[in-house]
Amino acid sequence: MNKVITTEKLPIKMWLETIEDEALGQARNLANLPFAFRQIAIMPDSHVGYGMPIGGVLATCGVIIPNAVGVDIGCGVMSVKTSLTEIDESTLKDIMGQIRAVIPVGFNHNKEPRIWEGFARAPDIKIIQDELKSARNQLGTLGGGNHFIEIQRGDDGHIWIMLHSGSRNFGFKTAKTYHMRAKELCERWYSSIPHKDLSFLSMDSQDGQEYFSAMNYCLDFAEANREEMMSQIVQIVCSATASMTYQPSINVHHNYAVMEHHFGSNVMVHRKGAIRAYEGQLGIVPGSMGTSSYITEGLGNEESFKSSSHGAGRKMGRKVATQTLNLAEEQEKMVGIVHGLRNQSDLDEAPGAYKSIDEVMANQADLVRIVCKLQPLAVIKG
Repeated sequence: MNKVITTEKLPIKMWLETIEDEALGQARNLANLPFAFRQIAIMPDSHVGYGMPIGGVLATCGVIIPNAVGVDIGCGVMSVKTSLTEIDESTLKDIMGQIRAVIPVGFNHNKEPRIWEGFARAPDIKIIQDELKSARNQLGTLGGGNHFIEIQRGDDGHIWIMLHSGSRNFGFKTAKTYHMRAKELCERWYSSIPHKDLSFLSMDSQDGQEYFSAMNYCLDFAEANREEMMSQIVQIVCSATASMTYQPSINVHHNYAVMEHHFGSNVMVHRKGAIRAYEGQLGIVPGSMGTSSYITEGLGNEESFKSSSHGAGRKMGRKVATQTLNLAEEQEKMVGIVHGLRNQSDLDEAPGAYKSIDEVMANQADLVRIVCKLQPLAVIKG
């Protein structure tokens, strides 16, 4: 831990040296919530979000906050270690071309509906039922923004596959629907909260139970979405290399809320841009598309509610990045990596838009230990 702020109702414990003013203001708001529990934990990749900073961990008593989970419920990362120890550039380009041909990115969906046993157990909640049909075509799609697919070389001598994606429209629509409901209720009952973006739902209410059920279904869908894409990628790599085998995957969420036991109490732990890091638990902390990513093992540090960062974290917004970063300089950082950083408009996801992943890892040495360091060889951005 780097710093503790004690001027608010609850202490704010931070695993970083500096934080942007707006994100710190959001952390202060969290610390003054009447139902916040014990302390607020701010991870080293933290930056401003909606209501709550990304890279924040909040425990609450009796309530759940949709914006403390975020709009991409269940967004997370999946990694697979392969038996390959070498892969040449020509093969990489062929693999990435095949992946682009079969996995829709951005706003694109599959032309035919996908099969998943989870569709049959969708909860009878209006927003889930409304999105069920389109979700069948969204399963196995990457999405946009910072979502990615990477082929990587580990310092363990093996080639790894990693992808980052979430719950697509399921999560977005669920988050928006229940945030608006929470906002309406908080305004109706003159609830005392520092900001309307932290509007909450009581876990004793039908709305709170509905959101929690819908959120958990979005988590299941997000996990299945990553598994569907990884299955296709593994088949492509196996075909291109002829002899590849692979180990069981690691599949982690970093936008969710879950009931856990901390400091002697059962509390709702919201992780927004943070992963669970219980002792011995494997995690994934990706960097930018030009820098290292890490497989980690949790140390079970209770001060962070047994959590760690979910990535490098942005150091500038997308618009600022496209307006201020130099294309040639950012492309230079990508030398030796098969990538699609071609135009000024692509700079929103350039390495220069992100914090130093090595600094992030150093700042959370008391939260996780590094199991494997992964260097990017080829990347597809959503």
